[in-house]
Amino acid sequence: MSFAWIDRKWQAYWEAEGVYEVEEDPTRPAYYVLDMFPYPSGAGLHVGHPLGYIATDIIARYKRHQGYQVLHPMGFDSFGLPAEQYALRTGIHPAITTEQNIRRYTEQLKRLGLGYPWKRAVRTSDPAYYRWTQWIFLQLFSHWYDRRQQKARPITELIAHFEREGNSNLEAATDYEGTFTAEEWRRMSRKQQEAILMHYRLAYTQEAMVNWCPALGTVLANEEVKDGLSERGGHPVYRIPMRQWFLRITAYADRLLSHLEELDWPESIKEQQRHWIGRSEGAYIYFTAYPETEAPILIKVFSTRPDTLWGATFLVLAPEHPLVDKLTTEAQRPAVQAYRTEVSRRLERERLIGGGTPTGVALGTYAVHPYTGEKLPIYISDYVLMGYGTGAIMAVPGHDARDWAFAKHFGLPIRSIIEGVSVEKGAYEAKEGRLTHSGFLSGLQVEEAIAVIKERLTQEGKGAPALQYRLRDAVFSRQRYWGEPFPIVWREGIPEPLPIEELPLTLPEVEKYEPTGDGRSPLARITSWVHLPDGSERETDTMPGWAGSSWYFLRYCDPYNPSSLADPEKLRYWMPVDLYIGGAEHAVGHLLYARFWTHFLYDIGYCPVREPFQKLVNQGMILGRSILIYKRKDSQTFISADLLSPEEKSQLLPIRMEVSLVEDTRVDIEGFLRWMPEYQGAQFIKNDKGEFHGEPIIEKMSKSFHNVVIPDELCERYGADAFRLYEMFLGPLTQTKPWDPRGIQGTYQFLRRLWRFLTGQEEPTDQERALFTEEEATREELYWLHHTIRRVTEDIERLSLNTCVSHFMIFLNEMQRLGCRKRVIWKPFLIILEPFAPHIASELWQRMGKTTLLQEAPWPQWEPKYLEQEEIEYPVSVNGKLRFHVRVPRSLSQAEIEAVVRQDERLSRYLNGKQIEKVIVVPSKIVNVVVR
Repeated sequence: MSFAWIDRKWQAYWEAEGVYEVEEDPTRPAYYVLDMFPYPSGAGLHVGHPLGYIATDIIARYKRHQGYQVLHPMGFDSFGLPAEQYALRTGIHPAITTEQNIRRYTEQLKRLGLGYPWKRAVRTSDPAYYRWTQWIFLQLFSHWYDRRQQKARPITELIAHFEREGNSNLEAATDYEGTFTAEEWRRMSRKQQEAILMHYRLAYTQEAMVNWCPALGTVLANEEVKDGLSERGGHPVYRIPMRQWFLRITAYADRLLSHLEELDWPESIKEQQRHWIGRSEGAYIYFTAYPETEAPILIKVFSTRPDTLWGATFLVLAPEHPLVDKLTTEAQRPAVQAYRTEVSRRLERERLIGGGTPTGVALGTYAVHPYTGEKLPIYISDYVLMGYGTGAIMAVPGHDARDWAFAKHFGLPIRSIIEGVSVEKGAYEAKEGRLTHSGFLSGLQVEEAIAVIKERLTQEGKGAPALQYRLRDAVFSRQRYWGEPFPIVWREGIPEPLPIEELPLTLPEVEKYEPTGDGRSPLARITSWVHLPDGSERETDTMPGWAGSSWYFLRYCDPYNPSSLADPEKLRYWMPVDLYIGGAEHAVGHLLYARFWTHFLYDIGYCPVREPFQKLVNQGMILGRSILIYKRKDSQTFISADLLSPEEKSQLLPIRMEVSLVEDTRVDIEGFLRWMPEYQGAQFIKNDKGEFHGEPIIEKMSKSFHNVVIPDELCERYGADAFRLYEMFLGPLTQTKPWDPRGIQGTYQFLRRLWRFLTGQEEPTDQERALFTEEEATREELYWLHHTIRRVTEDIERLSLNTCVSHFMIFLNEMQRLGCRKRVIWKPFLIILEPFAPHIASELWQRMGKTTLLQEAPWPQWEPKYLEQEEIEYPVSVNGKLRFHVRVPRSLSQAEIEAVVRQDERLSRYLNGKQIEKVIVVPSKIVNVVVR
């Protein structure tokens, strides 16, 4: 028995009639529910993917019933690395494989009955879409951030300020440290002016450290590097400087931090964003260093504990620090260069984690303490990063654990500057205590000392209060083909934006997808595209995969607008997103970039809201059920898992089975041999029943683990509604839970019982038959209806979708017990069932004689008067396990309730010959029968 024909009937109808297409309607409130943008991989969807999609579909349908105009769109994040890697292996153009993957995803999503307005679907690799991604980039390029006004402003206004006042009287987000007057600005060449403006633009270019693989001739993303080697080919990877595009997200750090408080997001996600932004208050402190041959050099360090200045015993620079070459003595230069080469093989994330024996090299020079005049040796070490602070630290080993470990290893002085604290066995990092041996700070408490030293540093020109962030400007370049081309041309070393009317700048065709070998993208090979008739050259980098996914939620509001990224009125109608559901793996990257772009577009007047996502929910992961079979390591002999002890299993070789070749744990040996023909002729030792069993384990669902279950097959066998109900019934939406291949039988049998009860048909057929009656409802029937409406409504509101399925099952049980097929009862029930099981609900709605769309029916309201009744329902448990329910008059005593339960014929099914020891009645709550 399958409900597949009902699925196809209604899916075809909904698509033909455009049931889920939506337009703005000022007479109705808007509700915007959104799934995180999927990347369409060649593997298609497995059963773990649709969990969030089904949940948002339920909410979207529920809100439609409530009278909202609902936007619940779908599209594809179709630029990115996987398609290009596939092109490198096969030579097939990424556009072809991407189109195939999107077609496959779309078919699968439609098969689940998800009510997306497909006419609004967008894809980031469509030139009509990425035209506006390029446009946003140009807006970032042509704006700077005014800290005084706390907003982005046109670069033309900054230039006007420079022409009037130079760079004085300016509070800007910039890394420019020099000063100039208006007259000096006017005397500069255009190239000099543009070089200064690049320090202010929100989109800018400069040299940065990248992962360079000489053997592959390309820059690699962090995820393509493992243990200093390329994932593809295992070649050495080095950190080298290369020109890159950046977005100045740090300008928005404070806003991104403070606005988190406005959002209805999981606290864990907020905390991850806070940590990533990493706001630190402290001070810059200036040390004077003395190189061998050059004039003295100022080293600016940042410290969150300037009060510990008298505890500094050495300085440490990041190996990439630009002053390292000048500060290295000739005697130390070979050792310094060797160490820098070694560090260049390590990723920043590995350096952040640290651990193991500290490493570093002395430069051979020293810096002078700004107050004591003490000479402090200067080192480089991989635990200092160029991207945080200034790339230089004053090391205070008595009060910082990593400094302590470094000092201990290299035999450097370690001092305590807190009264009564010993630092012989480790650093004292608590921000409390009274300072000692600290000059004019001695005798002060830590917090007081911090305020005093900041003021003195400023007064004496030896430093300044400072605010730093862990957040760094976002690298926005990729030396790849499959991405958005930059709308930039280079003329005499100056980057110039393309005119807006020339957008989109589309990707040209290429013959080879390999990088050029010198770090440039494959676009650099197309000289006719790169070199323009006027002598300028196009930018050959492309944008990263996250460019298009940072604003897609805005384009959904107006996907075909040719003159703007979206109509302002439509954005005002739909934005912000009311409910955003997706994986917790996007806690930082995507969410932070999307927030940044939205804040920026708000500043320049193109978006009506600062924050894009008002409520965020992270769905849990569905784990797969893998099957291991065991083979002797020294022979082609497999042994049934049920014959083995844990110790014996540890001596054998476990092999993961393809789960489709296993029923429960019984292995289809012939199927296994067809799947892995290299084991033809192997011996299989079976159990006494002649069966060969594998061992089930629960782990992440992955194609490489052979435990992927495809939803299409389950929809054909059981129907899309059984699949949808089971995904929800697995457990709370936000929790991780295992997939049980037998579990879907429960929701499937529920739908079969529902179908048989209301149609009298054993098999779902297109014969128009239903058994609804026109009788009036009894008090008890109305109780169960309104009880179910209330519970389902309240549970949907709090996204407790698993318990809704339980309420449906209980309702059917009670209606079967009462023999109720009354239209007045079942009409509202079909409405509340529709968000979860839209196909069978629509079919039964039609068989009820309804000619209007079920999706347009108003959500039923529960009425308290039907819940105020003379009876009360008790759940009855046997030894703590729920078995059935009984309804009794409210007036019964505990002894009378116990008597009713003891006499209930259903109780005998669970006694199994055992004696009732006692019956515990919790008034108005529960009855628990204890048997022994």
